[in-house]
Parts: sequence; C-alpha cells; structure tokens
Amino acid sequence: MGAMDRLSAEQLFHDSQAENRLRDFSRQPGRLCFADDEYLDHESWIRPAFNQLGDLPGRKLLDFGCGHGMAAVVLARKGAQVTAFDISAGYLGEAQRRALANQVDVDFLQANGERLPFADNCFERVWGNAVLHHLDLEIAARELLRVLRPGGVAVFCEPWGENPLLSWARKRLSYPGKHRTADETPLRRDHLRILGSIFPHVAWQGFQLLAMTQRLFGPGKLSAGLSWCDKELFARIPALERYCRYILITLRR
Repeated sequence: MGAMDRLSAEQLFHDSQAENRLRDFSRQPGRLCFADDEYLDHESWIRPAFNQLGDLPGRKLLDFGCGHGMAAVVLARKGAQVTAFDISAGYLGEAQRRALANQVDVDFLQANGERLPFADNCFERVWGNAVLHHLDLEIAARELLRVLRPGGVAVFCEPWGENPLLSWARKRLSYPGKHRTADETPLRRDHLRILGSIFPHVAWQGFQLLAMTQRLFGPGKLSAGLSWCDKELFARIPALERYCRYILITLRR
C-alpha cells in the first residue's frame, strides 16, 4: 500500500472511531469535562512520561497526533502553549469540544506526522501517545527533529513488539479496546535504531510485563499488585523490559 493510501486508511479508521464516540458525548456532553488524574492514571506509563517533559509553564509544545485531546487539555492546564494536530478531522472535532468544555486554549489543526506544517526549530517539547507506530518512522522522525528546537525534548509512549507471546495474543485474542488499523505495527528494536540514527540522545523504558493482563481483566487490585511486581522485576533484571507491552521513548536534540 502506498503512503497516501495508508494515510487515507488511517484517517478513515479514526474518523469512524470518533463518530462512534460522538454519539456518546452527544447524549452526555458533561463527560467531556475531566480531572487531570483521569488521564494521567489511565495507564501506568502516562505519569512517568509526563515527568520526562520537565517544566512546562510557557513552553511551546506540540501534541503530535492528539486524538481525543485529553493530553492536550492536561498539558495546557500545566501551563504549556499547546499546538495539537491529528490526521482525523473527527478526532479534532472532539478534541476542540473537549478543550472548550475544560476552558483551555489549544491551537488545533489537521495534519499528518510525516509532513508537518511547522517552521524549523519551533517547539521546545513534543508529546505523543500511540502515534509513531502508525507512521513511516524514519520520515516522521526527521520531521520531528526538524521542528524540535536544539535542547528540546520529545516524549512518546508506544506499543512494543519484542514479546512473541504478546504478538501472538495481539493477533489471535479478543480483548477490550482492541481497535487497530491494517498497517500499524508495534515498535521493535530496529525502530529504536532508526531513532538513534536521527536523534543524538534516545532513551527508553518498558512498562507492563505481568501487568499487561490488565487488558483482559481491567484495573483493580490484581493489576496494581502485578504492576508492583513488574517494578521489582525490572529493578533486578532490567533485560525483562524488552518483553513489555509498552515503552516510553525520550528523544533529546
């Protein structure tokens, strides 16, 4: 599939997802309002990822593939000057409604991550959640480097594909929230090497080994206990992070 066909398919898929969500919000518009903790605690890697962004007041920040806009709202409430883009017009509509409902200022526009409509060196921080694995990573990373200022930091949370058992489960099992486009692929070590060939500083951290069962059983005491076990395991055997469900990537220019 060509690049334009791939991106068009991504756009149609996410527009459809947004349309389904719009029905719910039309019935219950109050659900657009939320507290920061609701977003920061919905997955175990979100708070550590936000910590990697450092101080945000007054920083020019790009929400790279903003989706439903919850991150953009939280980042704006933390004082960042947020610009947010997405390929999906449907998701942008939801994100704009969410920003308005939560009374924050965010500049939204439609774009794709492989061709950013921004000047060179214009952002001090970049945030992205589950977006790089939809893109041609080398093209997107070079665009990202172009718009990031020297000394800037980009933080991404991405699905990870080095666990063969998890790869089998992703293909064969049904579980809540399993929605994917045909061409998306979890990142692997080869993708980290691509990022390392473009950015001078690349660091990553794994999340959810035992705790990945949360996808099947939902949050609760079991998931919390398994998350604690993961932290202990990683402290003793860091190589186990390779088999995690998700990774946090920090890029510095």
